[in-house]
Amino acid sequence: MAHKYDNASQQRILRALLMLAGNEFNGVAPGELAKAMGESPSTATRDLHNLKEVGFAEQIQETGRWRLGPKVVQLSFAFSTELTRARQRLDEITYRYTRQP
Repeated sequence: MAHKYDNASQQRILRALLMLAGNEFNGVAPGELAKAMGESPSTATRDLHNLKEVGFAEQIQETGRWRLGPKVVQLSFAFSTELTRARQRLDEITYRYTRQP
């Protein structure tokens, strides 16, 4: 059931982003993306352009195919870094409360 905040174009772009994942070496052709999503090639091209504008997708110059952009990977590294910091802080707190006086 659709929620009042659902937005079809935003959902479509997010689905396109998910479809690019796992194709970082060979990429995905806009036509393949359009077919897989049940959209027109022009819609897929527009979505890819918008993903490119924020660094979430990039076009492979040699083939014209598309893959995830560096920004997506940078987000995952940022999460990993923050997770490491949180673990270190938790370890410090655990040590502080569990050490023998």
